[in-house]
This record gives sequence, C-alpha cells and structure tokens, in this order.
Amino acid sequence: MSFNDRMEELFAEYERQRNSVTELQERMKEVRASATSPRREVTVTVGQNGVITDIAFPTSAYRRMTPVALQTSIMQTFTEAKEQVMVQAANLLAPLLPEGVDAAKVVRGEAGVDMFLPPEGPRINGSFREILGPRPEQP
Repeated sequence: MSFNDRMEELFAEYERQRNSVTELQERMKEVRASATSPRREVTVTVGQNGVITDIAFPTSAYRRMTPVALQTSIMQTFTEAKEQVMVQAANLLAPLLPEGVDAAKVVRGEAGVDMFLPPEGPRINGSFREILGPRPEQP
C-alpha cells in the first residue's frame, strides 16, 4: 500500500470515528428516564447526567405523607430514575470503547486511567530507547 493510500485510509477512519462520537453526543442529549414510587406518590424524570428535569405527583397520595416520608420517597424514586439513565448512557457508550473497558464505570466516573492503558506500559523499540538513554532507577 502506498503512503498516499495509507494516509487516505487513516483519514477515512478518523472521519468515521469522529462521526460516531458526534452521533453519540446527540443520542446522549436525548437520554432520560422516569420512575414512579411504588404507591404512586411521586414521579421523577431525570435527563442526561442524572439531572432532575421534572417531579410530578400523579395522585394525591403525597398529601397523607409526613415530610420525611415524602422526602425519602422522592429521593428513592430519583435514584431509580438516575440508575435507568446511567444504564442507557453506558449502553450507548459501550460500542465506542476499547474491549475490556467497563462503560458503566466510565459513565459513573469510576473509571481510572488504568482502564485505558495497557498494564505493561508502552512498548518502545530498541532504537528509540537508545535515543532516550537509560531509564532512571526507581526509589
């Protein structure tokens, strides 16, 4: 394969990946989920990044609740809706991640840099190592 053909191939791959990321961004903007408490006191809708976009009270059942019970119900329902959003986001992201990278951890902010780097470190050929010189001793 000639140099120009290889460059064209690399540019086409770059464009494909860029389009995939752009499409992902658009789809992530549409991620949302709603959850309703078991007794239908409250419905919480969560959008991208777990942000509450709506709280509704589908019945008057909330009026019979203590403030603490209502707060607990709202928070539990919010947590359920947020989890649904996280699952949706991870499912959208997973196809774009390298094999072995846990999309759920990435979405939740639990992915460390080590998830993206090989455990053995970068491979450097011999001639490049000679240019860099000897490795310093580790303390």
